[in-house]
Amino acid sequence: MQIAVIGGGAAGFFAAITCAEATPRCKVVLFERGKSVLEKVRVSGGGRCNVTHACFEARELVKYYPRGSRELLGPFSQFGPSDTIKWFERRGVHLKTEADGRMFPVTDDSGTIVECLGRAAQHAGVQVRTSTRVERLSPAPGGGWWVQVGGEPAPLRFDRVLVATGSNPAMWESLRVLGHQIVEPVPSLFTFNTKDTRLRELSGISVPNAALRIPGTRLAADGPLLVTHWGLSGPGILRLSAWGARALHEVAYRFPLEINFLGSTRIEEITQHLVALKSAHGKKTVAAHPQFSLPLRLWQRLTQATEIPDERRWADLDKKTVQTLASHLGAATFQIAGKSTFKEEFVTAGGVHLKELNFKTFESRLHPGLFLAGEVLDIDAITGGFNFQAAWTGGWLAGQAMAVDC
Repeated sequence: MQIAVIGGGAAGFFAAITCAEATPRCKVVLFERGKSVLEKVRVSGGGRCNVTHACFEARELVKYYPRGSRELLGPFSQFGPSDTIKWFERRGVHLKTEADGRMFPVTDDSGTIVECLGRAAQHAGVQVRTSTRVERLSPAPGGGWWVQVGGEPAPLRFDRVLVATGSNPAMWESLRVLGHQIVEPVPSLFTFNTKDTRLRELSGISVPNAALRIPGTRLAADGPLLVTHWGLSGPGILRLSAWGARALHEVAYRFPLEINFLGSTRIEEITQHLVALKSAHGKKTVAAHPQFSLPLRLWQRLTQATEIPDERRWADLDKKTVQTLASHLGAATFQIAGKSTFKEEFVTAGGVHLKELNFKTFESRLHPGLFLAGEVLDIDAITGGFNFQAAWTGGWLAGQAMAVDC
C-alpha cells in the first residue's frame, strides 16, 4: 500500500509516523515543499515548543477552540494531551507543566521534539522528501490518487493521501477543484494596533489579568495584557483576536476596545477604594502612589488622562475626578486601528469545511482515500499548546485509519 503525506508540519509528520508504525507494510512518503520539516514546531514557544496543554478532559479541552470545538470532542477522547505526553515519554522525551498549563520538553528546547519526531520517522521507514512541491492531486481510475510532484515527468500513484499543508492557498484551491468547500481564511491570533497617547512609551509594561470587551458585540476575554510599541498584546488580546477573528476582519480591524485593567473588579468597587484613600492617605500625592498593584508608569498615564496634576493630593480630589479615574481604570476605551501578526504563532481561521470530514478517521466524506488534518481544516485554537494538540490528534487518527488493510 502506497501512502502519500503532503505537508511536513506537526499533523503531517505525526500522521506519517503513526501510519508507518501501525503497519510496516505501508510505504509512506512525505512531501514537504520547504527545505526542512517541522519548522513551525522548531520556532514555536520562543524556540521551546509548547507541545500541548495540561487539560485532560475532552469536554474542557474543546472550549479552547473557537472553530472545531464540537467536531474535536470525539477525537480528543481517542487521542488527547495525556496520550501525547505518553507518546513522547515512550521515546525518551519528558514534558513539564508550567503554571499556566502549557507543556514544554524539560530541556526547554524545541530541537528535542524535532529530533524525537525525526528519529521516529526514520525508524518507522518514512521516506521524507523536502524541497518537493505537490502541484496537483487527482483521483486515479479504479481508486487511489495521482500526485503530480514538481520535477517529476509523470504523476505518482498512491492508494491513500493525507493533505496536511496548513494555511496553503494553492492546496486549498486544489481541494476546491475536487469539490471541497473552503471557508475563506482570515487571520487569528493577532495583536491590536493603537496610537492612544495613554500607552505612549509604555512598551513592556504588563498587567496580570485585564478584562477586555468590544462594545456592541458579545466578544470578551480576560488574561494578562502587554503594552507593546505598536499597541496591545498578551494572552488576553490573543484570546479576543481568536474568538473575534471573523468579526474583526469584517470591520477591517478598526473598532473600540474597552479595558478593565483590574480584571473583574467593578467600577463601583474601584470608586469605593479611591474614596477611601482620600481619608486614609489624604496627604499623599495621587500620581506618585499607584493603586491595585498597577505599574507606576501605567498608573501615572491614567492619572494624567484624568487630568490630575502631579502635585495633587488624594484629599484634594473631588467626586467627579474620582469617578473619572475609576473609569480610566475599569472601563478605558481605546480605538484599535489595525493588527499585527503575533510572531511565529500565526494561525489562520478558515480552511476545508468541517461538515465534509469524518472525524473518526479524518477522511474526506467526498473522496474515499483522501485524508485531511491540521490547519488545512477550518480548526484553530488560542495559544497554549492547543493548536499543536489538534495537529497530534488529527495526525494520529488519520495515520491509524490510513494503515487499516494496508
